[in-house]
Amino acid sequence: MAKTAWLERNKRKQKTVDKYAKLRAELKAAGDYVGLSMLPRDASPTRLVNRCRVSGRRRAFMRRFQMSRLTFREHALHGLIPGVTKSSW
Repeated sequence: MAKTAWLERNKRKQKTVDKYAKLRAELKAAGDYVGLSMLPRDASPTRLVNRCRVSGRRRAFMRRFQMSRLTFREHALHGLIPGVTKSSW
C-alpha cells in the first residue's frame, strides 16, 4: 500500500490541474508561453502520476483497468474482473 501522503499529494495535484485546465487551454491557444510559465507547476497534467485505485502503486500500472499488475492478477484470479479469465492451452 502506498503512503497516504503520496495519495493525498496526487489528489491535490489533480485538483490544481482541474482548476487551471481552462486557463491553460486559452493560453496555449493564444501561444502565450510566458503566461503558461507563470502558472503553478502542478497545473500541468504531466505532473500527475497514474496510481492503482486499490493499492496506490504507481509502477506497472494498467490504464484499461486503473490498477497495477499485481492487484489486477489477484482480482482476476478471484474472478472479480468481469470477462477476464486465466488462459490455458
